[in-house]
Amino acid sequence: MPQRTTDRSVGNRGSPLWRLAAPALFILLWSGGFTALKVGLADAEPLTYLALRYGVVLALLGVLSAFMRPPLPRRAAEWGHQVVIGLLVQTLYFGLVYIAMTLGVSAGLQALILSLQPILVGVLAPRLVHERVGWLQWLGLLLGVLGAAIVITARAAIDAASAAGILCSVGALASMTAATLYEKRFGIAQHPVTSNLLQYAVGFAAVLPLAWALEEMRLAWTAPMIGALLYLAVGNSLIAVTLLLAMIRRGEAARVSALFFLVPPAAAAIAWLLIDEVMPAAAWLGMALATAGVALSTRASAPSR
Repeated sequence: MPQRTTDRSVGNRGSPLWRLAAPALFILLWSGGFTALKVGLADAEPLTYLALRYGVVLALLGVLSAFMRPPLPRRAAEWGHQVVIGLLVQTLYFGLVYIAMTLGVSAGLQALILSLQPILVGVLAPRLVHERVGWLQWLGLLLGVLGAAIVITARAAIDAASAAGILCSVGALASMTAATLYEKRFGIAQHPVTSNLLQYAVGFAAVLPLAWALEEMRLAWTAPMIGALLYLAVGNSLIAVTLLLAMIRRGEAARVSALFFLVPPAAAAIAWLLIDEVMPAAAWLGMALATAGVALSTRASAPSR
């Protein structure tokens, strides 16, 4: 036992700089994405902007894939799983998020609603495999929903998001929850470059025709729109996701889960600083309640060692 402690301390002293900086950088990049999206959508229609983002990401991933030559899925079922995840995440989840932001949902509220996903997974996943859902998970769900309701009510005094916008955010939450449950059910495991490339390709193939059919495909090539696009494509889709996967692979899954508790308040703070999205005092109380609910439910869902 003493030897194990010594090894851990030596390992920590010798940790590379990226491991020390990764959590803070991930929170900054991921949380800032909500503000970047708000900025970009001021000069573009939502599905058109999403298709453009996917085009940029696919170009970058295509170069990376040609250089790394990651393995492709071997069986038809594995290809099918990637298509399902691509439709749930890259088409439904992100499509509804973009539309919700266009309909007036604030960056902080959007991040808060989406942060309830671990609660829903914690409540639904055990039931799907016939396990008991603990009272802590139900309490976490109650706190999360109550916190979100307080934020919505407090924000309504400033600029109410439309019911359609909030409904789209809830739909995005349901889509990501379904994708997570699907992965838990089928145990999908592919090289990250391969899975990202395939899923973004599915998203691009689905979103581009929808943008052409439902929108005028309006884009104003302003500096803020282009800067936000690069941030979303590179900062969110590539760097943040790479950091997330790297931390998980280093055996820090619990630490990564804890990081997501910080996303809603961080997103609200960044939006307040950069685009002056005011969050009333009561809304911060709602943020705290929802964050506590996510933390409580996730801790209750974590397998015991």
